[in-house]
Amino acid sequence: MPGHRSITEAEKLAEAKLGGIPIRRDQMAAVANIYRAAAAVRQHLENSVLRGSDLTWTTFVVLWVVWVWGESESRHVAEEAGISKGTLTGVSRTLESRGLMRRAVHPSDGRRVLLSLTDEGEALMERLFPEFNAEETFVTAQLSDEECRRIAEGLRRVVLQVELHGEERRLALLDGAAPAPRRSGRRPRS
Repeated sequence: MPGHRSITEAEKLAEAKLGGIPIRRDQMAAVANIYRAAAAVRQHLENSVLRGSDLTWTTFVVLWVVWVWGESESRHVAEEAGISKGTLTGVSRTLESRGLMRRAVHPSDGRRVLLSLTDEGEALMERLFPEFNAEETFVTAQLSDEECRRIAEGLRRVVLQVELHGEERRLALLDGAAPAPRRSGRRPRS
């Protein structure tokens, strides 16, 4: 199974498979390792510090965004958390049912929703975040403080590239067409 191979084995297999195909290998490795690192860290944090509080990565990120920014419109929370508004609706309802979040109608526009943490949600984040940060420290233990700063800066530049130029690139690649709608993965019945 792919999940049972080391990162070194996976890189060797990819190199063998790609052989003479003219690609930018360093860029491929950077993007592949961004994904691998994110998945490994997310899984570790969900299975360690978040599990005890019955939180997923997504519920934690939503709590974090509202904890840091304070009361916010749901559309801004979804954007900051990197999730769809539909996903946020489900997450915020779950957190509300657990007494961690409040959902309120915007005072000037009934179509908009404001999210804020309850006192219980605030207390959870104040207790949980130091534990979360201890695991952030654990997963970066093989890096110096300077290496952590350089990686963080490099990743900020990757995000900035996509934020500043991603839409323009998408339009060029698709000749200005809208992207095809997302599919569930199931094929239509014949």
